[in-house]
Amino acid sequence: MAGAADLLGTYHAAQSQDAVFAAARAVHHAGQEKMVQGRSLLLPSINLNANATYNDVSIQYHGAASPFLASGESRYNSNGYGVSLVQPLYRQQNWVAYTEAELQVAQTDAQFRNAEQDLVLRVAQAYFDVLIAQDTVQLASAQKAAISEQLDQAKRNFEVGTATITDTYEAQARYDLTSSQEIAAQSNLEIKKRALQQLTNAMPGDLQPLSKELELTDTQSGDVEKWVESTHHSNPLVVVAQAGAQLAEKEVARSRGGHYPTLDMVASYNKNSAGGSSFGAGSDTRSTALGVQLNVPLYQGGVTQSHIREAEANRDRAREELENARRSAELQTRQAYLGVVNGIAQVQALRQALKSSSSLLEASKLGQDVGVRTNLDVLNAQQQLYATRRDLYQAEYNYLLSQLRLKASAGALNEDDLAAVNTALH
Repeated sequence: MAGAADLLGTYHAAQSQDAVFAAARAVHHAGQEKMVQGRSLLLPSINLNANATYNDVSIQYHGAASPFLASGESRYNSNGYGVSLVQPLYRQQNWVAYTEAELQVAQTDAQFRNAEQDLVLRVAQAYFDVLIAQDTVQLASAQKAAISEQLDQAKRNFEVGTATITDTYEAQARYDLTSSQEIAAQSNLEIKKRALQQLTNAMPGDLQPLSKELELTDTQSGDVEKWVESTHHSNPLVVVAQAGAQLAEKEVARSRGGHYPTLDMVASYNKNSAGGSSFGAGSDTRSTALGVQLNVPLYQGGVTQSHIREAEANRDRAREELENARRSAELQTRQAYLGVVNGIAQVQALRQALKSSSSLLEASKLGQDVGVRTNLDVLNAQQQLYATRRDLYQAEYNYLLSQLRLKASAGALNEDDLAAVNTALH
């Protein structure tokens, strides 16, 4: 179909227009900052402070020394600035947080990888949903036209007395039912087009249909156990869960660090100026300090131990989530594997069934002409033929999707795989 959009072009449009994928991309960019934030905990922090103050002081001295001290009021400005530096020398929690940042970045990368694969699957699913909806409309229209011919023939035969009115009623009922199915198919096609529009932000026009000579290949399947094994270290959701379990272990260690002492190098420089004082004279002051600061936590009200128990519970939860992710990935892999292997057999069987249904329809029409088959037999044969053709189309689409899902379950799905499926289109 000249000028029609193909699967790969639709995917490229979705890459820039799909809101779900755009959100995943933003999350990925945000996640990359975790490394910078973790590294900052090991680097020095420097702060600048400054002040400017107006002072209004009133002094009245009492007692024996009062004759020697001048009472009165003084008003003056004072200002100053300072720079302080803190360099962590030993903070166990900061080191653990830095290693956690590495895992958080790895987790974010795996999540974005899953989003990339998910976009491929969603585009392929939506694209093929539109195609099968178009096929259903075309089949319903063709079936309606064929039944219309049978209805006209039944009316003619009734008029000449070679058939009963029952044949006309049967054809009319089947015609009305097919008309209803055609309306439902057109409505479903509109819905499927809107679903594809949600991905590409543009109403789809003509789409490249599936080749009438789809080549069935079993090169991807191989040994199912090898595919299952690959999910344990390559499936993005398993990788996310693995990183989550490691993060939970790190969090236990970080919580225990609340009991450990901290050691920092501290340095400061301050300069202050005052235009007056309580004694009337102004002053300029400059100070510099350099040293180390040790802090030993003795008692924090039990909060540190509570954080440890909380982290241990979260660690157990993360371990179970990892196990569930592995089992789910294995199940999805086996389902996709069977979808590829059994899909080939199903498509081949339906192709043969389509030939048989076509032969049955021709034989039924011939039998009706010679009087050994009824009008109902022809109508049933027509319905079987179109139902088989629709099932064949659906089986071919499912076969192609199963190939993509099998690659996705192993974490190996990419644009090249979509391009390979795209070659199956005209």
